Amino acid sequence: MIGKLQGIVDYIGDGFIILMVGGTGYKVFCPEMMTMGAAVTLWIETVVREDSIRLFGFSTHAAQNLFNQLTGVSGVGPKVALAILSTIKADTLMTAIATGDAKTIATAPGVGKKVAEKIIVELKSRVGGVGFDFGGDAASGALPDLLAALESLGYRRMDIVDMAQHLVSDNPGADVARLVPMALKNLSGAKS
Repeated sequence: MIGKLQGIVDYIGDGFIILMVGGTGYKVFCPEMMTMGAAVTLWIETVVREDSIRLFGFSTHAAQNLFNQLTGVSGVGPKVALAILSTIKADTLMTAIATGDAKTIATAPGVGKKVAEKIIVELKSRVGGVGFDFGGDAASGALPDLLAALESLGYRRMDIVDMAQHLVSDNPGADVARLVPMALKNLSGAKS
């Protein structure tokens, strides 16, 4: 099994790269954007199927662990797990799982509401083991309410979830009435 590869990005395809390592090109499927000619080190997860062997690469060991947890959910294969990690940042995904936010998980292509809910049910108790601090009870209560309030104002969830997560974690104990004006100020500053 291949555990880690270090080399130069020789080609960038649709969802994969060719990583040149000692004269050999490895096709590695990656959720992160890579730069042509960049020297990279990737944690590798080898997935063996009846008809193929595929390498999945991650810049951090935590991202690889999250990929493995996602593929451990029944009905979530490597392709869907990669789509989720390509669409949603790892810390945002873990927060969504911890707070039961199926809408955020369902923003990934190929992930419907039922699959998102299944991910939450199967991983909610294990996601803390990846090593992310969710900010305790304040984050659990305020984040979904803040997201709902901003969505009702017309913002798309995938555009606001990272900013909302940071606001909640930076302002522990703040209620939604206090967080919404801060979020709107942040959003108006981002557009300028």
